[in-house]
Amino acid sequence: MQNDAGRIHELDAVRGFALCGILVVNIWQLTDMAEVRAPGEMIPLRHLLSVLFEGRFFPIFSFLFGLSFALFLDSAAQRTDRPRLVLIRRLVALGVLGLIHHQFQPGEALLPYALVGLVILLPATSLPRLAILVAGLAATIGVAVTLGGGFGLVPGLFLLGLAAARYDIADTLDERGWQLAALFALALPAAVLTAMWEYHTPYLDLLISTAPPIAGLLGALTYLTGLLLILRTETGAVLSEVLEPMGRMALTNYLAATILILLVEPHLHLAGSAKYGQLLALAAAIIVLQAVTSWAWLKLFYYGPMEWIWRCITWWDLVPARRLPEPVRYR
Repeated sequence: MQNDAGRIHELDAVRGFALCGILVVNIWQLTDMAEVRAPGEMIPLRHLLSVLFEGRFFPIFSFLFGLSFALFLDSAAQRTDRPRLVLIRRLVALGVLGLIHHQFQPGEALLPYALVGLVILLPATSLPRLAILVAGLAATIGVAVTLGGGFGLVPGLFLLGLAAARYDIADTLDERGWQLAALFALALPAAVLTAMWEYHTPYLDLLISTAPPIAGLLGALTYLTGLLLILRTETGAVLSEVLEPMGRMALTNYLAATILILLVEPHLHLAGSAKYGQLLALAAAIIVLQAVTSWAWLKLFYYGPMEWIWRCITWWDLVPARRLPEPVRYR
C-alpha cells in the first residue's frame, strides 16, 4: 500500500528490517572480531550467527535497491524530460558518498551499488521486462553456484528488483497474499535444509563451497516473504511502525551505524575478541536508538538528513524538508 507521498509502507518496513540484520554482520566485520578459536574450528556462536545473518539480509537490501531504482525512475519521468540524467546524478552522488564511507568501512556497499547501478542497472531499464527477469535469475543463480556470494550477487539482485517493479509486484502487494504464502512455504524448508548444509560444512571448505550463497539466498527469500506475511497481521502493524521510519532513513542509519560502532569499539574491545554476546547487545542498542531517532526525526522532517542531501543533489535543487504544522481549523 502506498502512502500520500507515493511511498510503499511494506518496502520501507522491509528495508528497515534488512538494515537491522546487516548491522549485526557489519559490527564483526568492522571490528575484525575473531572467527575461529582453533585452526579450522569456528567459534560456535559466531558460526550460528553467520548462518542466521550473513548473506541473508544483504540480498534483501540489494533487491530493494533495484526495485526502488525503477520506482524512482518512473517518478522522475513524470517530473522531467531527462529522467536518466537525474538517475546518473543520483548514482554518482551515492558513489562519492560510498568512496568517503569506504575509508572507514572497507566492506561498505554504497560504492559498489553506485557502480553496478551505472554500468548494469541503468542500461537495463530499456530492456523488456522478461529479458530483465531472465537476466536477473541467470546472474543470481549463476554467481551463487560458481563464484560464491558477496558483491558478485549484486547485479543479478538489482535486475530482479527491477523486474519486480516492471511486473508491478510492489504496487500490488495487497493482492498477493496467497503468492507470498506459497513462496514462504516453499522457501522455508529449503532455507532450513541449506542452512544445515552450511552449518555442517567444515570451516576451511566454506571458502570454496556453494553452501553459503545458496543458503543465504534461500534464507533471504524466507525472511522477506515471512516478514511481508507478518506485516499483514495486527502484530505486524505494530512492527511496521517501528521498522518503517528506519527504512525511510536507511542511508542515514547505515552511515550513522558505522560512526557509532567506531566510537564504541574502543570501550568494548571487540577487535580480535569472541565477545559475540556484547556484539548482540551493541546491535540491539543501536537498533533501539535508531528506531527512536528515526521516528522522532520524521515527525519533524520529510527526509532523513543524508536522504535530504542526496535528494537535493539528485534534483540539483534545494528540496523542502521541514514538515509544516497543519493549519488550525475553526468551526
